Amino acid sequence: MTQVVVPAGVRHPRPRSGRARRFAPWLYLLPAAAVLLPIFGYPIYMLGLLSVFDYRQAQVSGGEPTSFIGLANYLTLLEDDKFWSILAQTVFFAAALVIATLAVGATLAVVLTRAGRWPRLLLSFAAMAAWAAPAMTGSTVWMFLFDADLGLVNQVLGIDGFNWFYDKWVTFGVVGATVVWHSFPFVMVVLYAGIQAIPPSVREAASLDGASEWQSFWRVVVPMLRPLITIVVIQSVIWDFKIFTQIYVMTNGGGIAGQNSVLNVYAYQTAFGSSEYGLGSAIGVVMTLILLVITLFYIRALYRTGERL
Repeated sequence: MTQVVVPAGVRHPRPRSGRARRFAPWLYLLPAAAVLLPIFGYPIYMLGLLSVFDYRQAQVSGGEPTSFIGLANYLTLLEDDKFWSILAQTVFFAAALVIATLAVGATLAVVLTRAGRWPRLLLSFAAMAAWAAPAMTGSTVWMFLFDADLGLVNQVLGIDGFNWFYDKWVTFGVVGATVVWHSFPFVMVVLYAGIQAIPPSVREAASLDGASEWQSFWRVVVPMLRPLITIVVIQSVIWDFKIFTQIYVMTNGGGIAGQNSVLNVYAYQTAFGSSEYGLGSAIGVVMTLILLVITLFYIRALYRTGERL
């Protein structure tokens, strides 16, 4: 047996204890946490602080003193029928967006697995271009496409003068299509990678057992992709629940009489449109808590798939 000779003066590294190994990842996160915690923590702290004060334009200008009112702003929200209506509208709109995004992304992921090299490259490039486009730019382009007088959509359909942003549900449909156009590439890429990671022998075994292509997809591929599907769904819920840019830009601040408002737009208009900064901050806190609950589900889904944070 060959004996390893250790030079003089060289010490063997001591094995780390279990506690050291447990805390080592957190030590690596400290530099990033030192930067990110103040950036995100201070605005959240100020949001919560303003939500418990009577803070309006009079207090901003110094005409009246700022007074502590506790949970009065939250009680105002609980008694506000408009708040509950917009919250329900936000939830249903976000749910529809998540379903549509998942359907489009999953369908195109399957198409990518069947397409040839050049069609696959073109589709991937087009999807990445949609994903990389800023929300403001994409919203402006879609507004121009659906313009009542100069829009390409009206010209192609032969319905000149039709206003796509007058009816509440038609407007939600156009805005929803814009959001899905921005969001589906993430779902497509994740699910495509998941499908490619499935060993071909698994589907071949299902085919030998007599399963058709459709049965093989639903009974073999989809169950194996369930962890990824869970992650993309929860991520999409977070994105779509806090939608702001597309609604605000395409409906000019929420549509006719605020019929297309969502919670984020309502908070913005309450704070900066009506100068009710304390009440707007309370809406922001409610949104933050809702998203925190969704994020906890997201983290739990990551752990269940074996990911490490």
